[in-house]
Amino acid sequence: MTQIEDCILPEDIIPLFPELRTGNLGVRLAACPQEIDAVQALRYRVFYEEMGARPDAATTRTRRDRDAYDTVADHLLVVDHTLGEGPESVVGTYRLIQRDGAARIGGFYSAGEYDISRIEDNPGRIMELGRSCVDEGYRSRAVMQLLWRGIAAYVFQNKIDLMFGCASLPGIDPDALEMELTYLYYNHLAPAAVRPRALPHRYIEMRRLDRDAVDARVALNKLPPLIKGYLRLGGFVGDGAVIDADFNTTDVAVVVQTDLVTDKYYKHYERETR
Repeated sequence: MTQIEDCILPEDIIPLFPELRTGNLGVRLAACPQEIDAVQALRYRVFYEEMGARPDAATTRTRRDRDAYDTVADHLLVVDHTLGEGPESVVGTYRLIQRDGAARIGGFYSAGEYDISRIEDNPGRIMELGRSCVDEGYRSRAVMQLLWRGIAAYVFQNKIDLMFGCASLPGIDPDALEMELTYLYYNHLAPAAVRPRALPHRYIEMRRLDRDAVDARVALNKLPPLIKGYLRLGGFVGDGAVIDADFNTTDVAVVVQTDLVTDKYYKHYERETR
């Protein structure tokens, strides 16, 4: 048996890439059930206690945000070593699901909101990103950069060609988000070959203002940091927003072709692995 921090796991289970460090913070994959439980507890605190998501009975009882997709995902962690060397150190997370994992449970999470058939038709390796959150005390540029370094390392090692997922804007009133949604549609719409489209019964029009009425600077300032991060990596959005009343959010589909991911992330990872 191998011990990673306070987790015990079989010898044949090892992290897919070594921990990347910035001071007391590190990013790596969850290595055992205890760390995945810590991820689910963190997601509960952020999504339900802070952002106003509506829990079902099981979620309320366990105080964990968990679903079947967790069982087929890799869970990226940001850990703070000053908090300890076990699950208590988890302060940020991202859920990563590859095609074979999704196939084991009947599809990707995003397919509940979007027609992603054009993405699934891509012959290369694809990966869904989701359930991203960071503890309130750690929401800094440094932590977001560390998460992106982890994603880049994962993409590099797994030879991922295309990343996608649903990203959220706060609230369920699309008119209150008219500037952001209109800006995204006119400036960052995905190429037709990989463009998701909101399912017909969930489709919310993103073009809510005339194009000339959009102030790009104002719109960008209003966008959540996560969506701005996708855009900085050359990301696109799909056609149509989706209201997720259970999570108190308005979702947009995002697509990132990994050959457009900023070169510095790959170069940094190559230096680390040498």
